[in-house]
Amino acid sequence: QVQLVESGGGLVQAGGSLRLSCAASGRSFGSNAMGWFRQAPGKEREFVAAVSWSGGSTRYAESVKGRFTISRDNAKNTMYVQMNSLKPEDTAVYYCAAATKYRGTVTIPVEVRQYDYWGQGTQVTVSS
Repeated sequence: QVQLVESGGGLVQAGGSLRLSCAASGRSFGSNAMGWFRQAPGKEREFVAAVSWSGGSTRYAESVKGRFTISRDNAKNTMYVQMNSLKPEDTAVYYCAAATKYRGTVTIPVEVRQYDYWGQGTQVTVSS
């Protein structure tokens, strides 16, 4: 079992920055690929960024590439996403997720269906 708790969301002006954290419980955190997704009102949940179990490989959605940076600290059982140059269209609930079925592999999943544990989400609002 993996439990995930996001924090760090809030209200920020366009051009500003936020850092989201995802604290995980469970002995296998360091073996799982992890990802960030977001969901805006009336829209489907979409991929934002993902990181391999080791932290050595990452993937990003085109819409955030160059602005967001995903990272993880396996010693602290925590994943992060640093979000810079925020835009109003980044407004959404942000979720962290764990993909235990790819444990120990180099696969970095990017689809919702590939993740099996989810946090409750944290709201990010970017004002114009």
